[in-house]
Amino acid sequence: MLGADFAYIGSAFIATKEANAVERYKEMIASSAAEDIVYSNLFTGVHGNYLKPSIAAAGMDPDNLPTSDASAMNFGTDASGERAKPKAWKEIWGSGQGIGSIDQVLPAAELVARFKKEYAEAVDPAL
Repeated sequence: MLGADFAYIGSAFIATKEANAVERYKEMIASSAAEDIVYSNLFTGVHGNYLKPSIAAAGMDPDNLPTSDASAMNFGTDASGERAKPKAWKEIWGSGQGIGSIDQVLPAAELVARFKKEYAEAVDPAL
């Protein structure tokens, strides 16, 4: 209706009962908003969106993250056998900007039904 060819939806499906994500991650998505997202390349060398509360839980200041040099990325351990920083997706959780519309963890079928209803209402507001 607005000229879009497709939609990419990920974060909403992370916050479903069936998703293979830890419960804390699901709840963090449901309780966060767009302002809780940090755009950083620190964790993988490539810029991505990460949840501020997960960065803070890892003992880092989400508002003062250093930048990373992608050519120096090391996904293993340092010389002491330890990782220098928390691991993306395991300890630092990603999310999209649309998380403000996610307010609970629910079954995927309910989420799909909600999307279907919202689409139908957008196409025909009389519904």
